[in-house]
Amino acid sequence: MGNIRIGNLKLENRYLLAPMADVNDIAFRLLCKKAGCGLVYTGMVNPLTKQELILDDKPALQIFSTSERGVEEFIKKYEKKVSLFDFNLGCPAKTAKDLGFGSFMHDKLEVIENILKIMKKSTKKPISIKLRKSDDALKIAKIAEKYCDAICIHPRTASQGYSGIPDIKFAEKLKKNLSIPVIYSGNVNAENADEFLKTFDFVMIGREAMGNPEIFAKLQGKKIKIDFKDYIALAEKYNLKFSQIKMQALNFTKAKKNAKELRRQIVNAKSVLDIEKIEGLFS
Repeated sequence: MGNIRIGNLKLENRYLLAPMADVNDIAFRLLCKKAGCGLVYTGMVNPLTKQELILDDKPALQIFSTSERGVEEFIKKYEKKVSLFDFNLGCPAKTAKDLGFGSFMHDKLEVIENILKIMKKSTKKPISIKLRKSDDALKIAKIAEKYCDAICIHPRTASQGYSGIPDIKFAEKLKKNLSIPVIYSGNVNAENADEFLKTFDFVMIGREAMGNPEIFAKLQGKKIKIDFKDYIALAEKYNLKFSQIKMQALNFTKAKKNAKELRRQIVNAKSVLDIEKIEGLFS
């Protein structure tokens, strides 16, 4: 697919795993990479966290913050373990609204620029931001253009969340006004991804990849079989919590004919062994 890059980072393709909180654990990211994902993103992380991050897959590491506090130290701590740093300006969740981060800080242009300045000076790795549609999105994008190597746009407003129709025209306008690569996010699936790539430099796949890492192989005309047992093996290797394994098991039922019954059994499971005994979950 030619010379595909974000800054100094060379990628195999233009299909990226969107940053999804509570979904993009190390096991799931590794399965998406196995299926041929061009770049996997972590869920959003606060730079002030004390939790040690598992980054064996060299992902794009997404941060969220409302100030510069701790950003430089965090980036220097993990620089050698990641491929790219991303700044979240797109989260529409109630927590983001209550705390004023993500898509609810679009009017804080000075703060945004200060954070991006610190990110830029703290690492040689590429930097990106993820935006939503807002009155200030283009202003933010033009600020980010000075510091970032790519910009991701999800053209729904914060109030829309993940419902309603993405404003493709808005995303196209953003793309036309920027000189750096633009990543498109929002309702991307196996059928429309390549159509978006006619306009945008990369596409991010989120909900369509949940329980379906094979989508990244399908997008490239390849066949690969990933079973939930593959996820369990990695989850146990990295000592992921049982609650996390249950949640991912629920995601892996969505294409199953008897999904409702499988979900009932998963909810009632008390151990990984219980999940492994569920007939029909593994195929």
